[in-house]
Amino acid sequence: MSKIIPFKAVRPTADKVALVTCRNYDDYSSAELAAWLSFNPYSFLHVIHPAYVHSQKITLDKRFKGVAHKYQDFKDDKIFVEEEKPVFFVYEIQTKTNSFTGIVAGTSIEDYKKNVIKKHEDTLQYRVELFKDYLHQTGFNTEPVLITYPDNDSLNNWISDKKKEQPIYHFSTSNKEKHTLWKIDLAEEISWLQQQFEKIPELYIADGHHRSASAELLFDEKKNEQNENLNYFMSFLIAESNVKIYEFNRIIRDLNGYEVNDFLTQLDEHFIIKNKEQELWKPQSKFEFGMYLDGNFYALFYKINNNSKNQNSILSNLDAQILYDKVLQPLLGIDDLRNDERIEYIPGKQSILTIKELIDEGEFEVGFMLYPSDISEIKALADNNLIMPPKSTYIEPKFRSGLIVYEL
Repeated sequence: MSKIIPFKAVRPTADKVALVTCRNYDDYSSAELAAWLSFNPYSFLHVIHPAYVHSQKITLDKRFKGVAHKYQDFKDDKIFVEEEKPVFFVYEIQTKTNSFTGIVAGTSIEDYKKNVIKKHEDTLQYRVELFKDYLHQTGFNTEPVLITYPDNDSLNNWISDKKKEQPIYHFSTSNKEKHTLWKIDLAEEISWLQQQFEKIPELYIADGHHRSASAELLFDEKKNEQNENLNYFMSFLIAESNVKIYEFNRIIRDLNGYEVNDFLTQLDEHFIIKNKEQELWKPQSKFEFGMYLDGNFYALFYKINNNSKNQNSILSNLDAQILYDKVLQPLLGIDDLRNDERIEYIPGKQSILTIKELIDEGEFEVGFMLYPSDISEIKALADNNLIMPPKSTYIEPKFRSGLIVYEL
């Protein structure tokens, strides 16, 4: 049984919403960031910017308090308004290639602790602690956890009907996306939605493992304060068929001392290798890998081992794990996928020409392209308490910062 709650959201006024909302801070180049901060006084980047500017020169406490003060300035200037009563939202994101629609709600820390809300990624403790301190000092969160639920005809039909009504927002952004938001404030609709989710036994985190873990840590530290808002974290709940899962491709700076022909010989133990020369080849199915090395593309077909059928085979048959077990760790000497500076990651939504160009420029020597995981793999891992290798999936949709604020 899954519990969701409405909450008294804070959000931009309708006339400023397109100016206020922004992408994730890390998505901006330094030039883009400077331009938005210089020419758009309403951008939410002004609020979150103090957490990053001069980050080496001031304490975390001062940085986060700067965010809190700037957020309060936006509220004082009536750029943000607060709902009069707790509500849900239906939110639609239309990109050039996909359309995503889900429900914005509060989800339960208790469900998270009981594994009703399931996880498939590991977290870095320092990042969990950092974001916990951020939440504590700023008193708000505007980046919901992306959570999937099994496809549900009743919910799908209800959402379709809701989208025929007048939205509170409908705006476009500079990256050519369209965003539409509907408010759910009628008591009978709120109750109906909660009843629908009570029938769902399990939810799955798609993106936002550090945010949910930070919310849990803050709850554990403050549970004696009787603050109801700390019992929940903001989530964007979406049908599992409506998420888009991309792979993360890998580029490595050197061959760990191997000559090209020797490296290909080593690969031959576990892969059938076909030289595609200049063909921009990408994997077409699971157990296939692309490689760019020494000016040529290669197709690598994994020689599947059908030995064990225990639950560990779920992880060992994951393409990202195969690449690590058979290539990255034993041949290239990369043990720590998170922290080794010899490896970097390219989201699969970027062209493989990006990988070719980076290697041709000489900073990297080899690149590997993977086939994206699907939702069934993610769920199977979560159901068996198994953890994906770092940077296994890049999942959309991505929520706009500053669109909806959950205050603590």
